[in-house]
Amino acid sequence: MDSEHSPADLASLKDSSDEDVLVALRQGQMSALDVLYDRYAKQVYSLAYRFLASAEESEDLTQEVFLALLQKNTYQRDRGSLKTFLLTLTRSRAIDKIRYQGSRHRFLQRWQRLSMADQATAPPLEGVSVNEQSVRLREALSDLSDSEQEILKIAYFEGMSQTEIAKRLNLPLGTVKSRSRQALSKLRQRLHPFQ
Repeated sequence: MDSEHSPADLASLKDSSDEDVLVALRQGQMSALDVLYDRYAKQVYSLAYRFLASAEESEDLTQEVFLALLQKNTYQRDRGSLKTFLLTLTRSRAIDKIRYQGSRHRFLQRWQRLSMADQATAPPLEGVSVNEQSVRLREALSDLSDSEQEILKIAYFEGMSQTEIAKRLNLPLGTVKSRSRQALSKLRQRLHPFQ
């Protein structure tokens, strides 16, 4: 994909505007990505690190942002500079990661607390049934429709609100609310004997 470039070509890319470098990138000149990376990777990484507080995750996010720039033609010059676009994309993806990690962490903490409480209050022989309860929960979840499962997974594992889920799935808010209610009701009915 990348044709041979002389040092003069690379030097001229380094001196070019962001728009010219983007045109070169869209034409398959991979050295153009190197130029943009040299210009903005430090700022992208710094912003990612401010959100994620992890060098490894910030490096991964920096790579994701530049990979998105390479693979998707979503930058629109009339909406702001390339730097602004990259930093906005970084911020958005960092928030998504935090939201996902936070909701998953909260879910796991809740699950652990409930499991520990069940084990602490259960008579010795009933403690063996914790694995059985886990199996029954998975069975109960499998009884839900695909759309009900999807809504619950997004809500509990990604921490999205019902409004956000409606936008993501392109469904009316009322539909998301009713499917969520139905799914939780079905789970309650199915798991009631084991509570």
